[in-house]
Amino acid sequence: MSEVTEVIESAAEAVEEKAAAAEASAEEVVTEATETVAKKAEEVKEAVTEKAEEATESMADYAAELEASLKKGEPTSDPVWARFEELLNNKEAIKVTIDSAVKGGVVTFVDGVRGFIPASKLANGYVENLEEYKGKEVEAMVITAEEAGKKLVLSVRDVLRKKSAEAKAARAAILAECVEGAVMEGTVDSLMDYGAFIKLDNGASGLLHVSQIAYKRVEKPSDVLNKGDRITVKIIGVKDGKISLSKKALEEAPARRERAPRERREGEGREGRPRRERREREEVFNYKETGKASTSVGDLLKNIKLDD
Repeated sequence: MSEVTEVIESAAEAVEEKAAAAEASAEEVVTEATETVAKKAEEVKEAVTEKAEEATESMADYAAELEASLKKGEPTSDPVWARFEELLNNKEAIKVTIDSAVKGGVVTFVDGVRGFIPASKLANGYVENLEEYKGKEVEAMVITAEEAGKKLVLSVRDVLRKKSAEAKAARAAILAECVEGAVMEGTVDSLMDYGAFIKLDNGASGLLHVSQIAYKRVEKPSDVLNKGDRITVKIIGVKDGKISLSKKALEEAPARRERAPRERREGEGREGRPRRERREREEVFNYKETGKASTSVGDLLKNIKLDD
C-alpha cells in the first residue's frame, strides 16, 4: 500500500513539475510575443510619422509651386504671344522692318504676326510721308499685345524717348564728375584756330582755348598739338554744360623779370622826358586866315604925340 502511495505521489510531483514548466514556458512565449508586438508597433508608428511628414512637405511644396504659377498668370496657349507679353512687361526694344504704309500708320511683321505702328508713334515729330519708311529697319517697343483679338501695336517714339532720357541721365552723371579743379586725361579730338576740343576719358568733351595751352604765346593749336594726342588737362570752369580746360594750369609759371626803376632827371615827367619837349611835341597850332587887315597907317599914328 505504501508503494502505491509513493508511486501516486511521485506521479503527482512529476505532473506539478510539468505544469510549472509549461506555465513558465507560456509566460516566456507571452512575454516574447508582447515585446515583438510592441517593437512592430513602434516601427509602424515611426513609418506612419515619416510618411505623414513627407506628405506635409509635399503639400507645402505644391502650395508654393501653385502660388508661383498663379503669379505668372494664366498660361498662354501661343508661345509667340507669350513673348509679346514679356516684351510688353519689360519695355524691351526690338528691331523690325516696315513692310507697308496704311491709313494712319505703317505695318510690320514680328515672328509672323502682323503689327501696327501708328503714325503718331513712328517718330518724335510729325511724319508727313509714311511711304518713306517702307523697307526701313527701326527699333520699336510693344505697347499693346492682345492674343484674343490678335492685336499687336508697337511704338518707335517710346524707344527714342527712352534712349534720350538715358542719354541725358548718362551725361548728367558724367558732368557730375567734371568739377572745377579736377585733373583728367583725354585725347585731342579736333583742332580749331581758337582752340582744341578734348575728349576726356570719362566721355565728356571740353574746350582747351589757345590761350590755355601754354604760358608761351601759341599762334594756332595745330602748332603744338595733333589730333589723337594724349593730353592731361585741368578743368577750370563748367557752365551750362560746357567745360573749359587748361593745360598751362598744370605747368609751372615762368618767373617774372623785375625791371629796374628809372632815375628821373630834374625837370622830367613820369616818362623821363623833359616836360617842355613833351609839351611842345603835343601842342598843335591851327592857324587859318579869315580876312584882310583894314586899319590904315594914319589911324595907327593918330593918337601918338611927338615931343617938340
